[in-house]
Amino acid sequence: MAKKVDKFSALLRKISSNLDEGVDFFTEYKLNNISDLKIFSEKMKEYETQGDTYVHEVIKELNDAFITPIEREDILHLAMSMDDVIDGLEATSALFEMYSITQADDFMLQFVSAIQGSVHEIDKAIELLSNKKLQQIREHAIKIKDYESNCDNILRQSIKHLFTVEKDPIRIIQYKEIYENLEDIADFCQTVANTLETIIMKNA
Repeated sequence: MAKKVDKFSALLRKISSNLDEGVDFFTEYKLNNISDLKIFSEKMKEYETQGDTYVHEVIKELNDAFITPIEREDILHLAMSMDDVIDGLEATSALFEMYSITQADDFMLQFVSAIQGSVHEIDKAIELLSNKKLQQIREHAIKIKDYESNCDNILRQSIKHLFTVEKDPIRIIQYKEIYENLEDIADFCQTVANTLETIIMKNA
């Protein structure tokens, strides 16, 4: 007989699964023309809205719960930090639509690949958390931090390249904003990793 999963673990799994689906859509959706941008940003808005719904459920359950499997603030921080990642992806999709960018450059693709890798690690870590396999989470947290470090390098290279080759000042502003947004998402992933490490430290 399968053991019962507590409601907080179930909700955190829903948040991480929604994030996992969202990042895969973000990464794999093919932008061919301007009309695709609207579909892209609207679908990402759906993922972001669904994520908000789950976070509200977590807050409601925390308010009602007498006992929680791990500390309340850790559950809340984990939910909120995962929510920041999907919010960042949605905000970036909105920038693509706002600036009518249908072609992601190599730097954007590198960022998105690293972010997708990070989110997949988050999803694995949350599954381990729900199964109380705390010590196994650490390797996933380390991988997330490696991805974030990689994104720091991509940001430096992308902005240097942008100022070297791009002559249109408006394009510079637009691309720089997207690069910085993508780096912020990698930082949000690292915050999830830090929260997971805090939970391991307190509970293992």
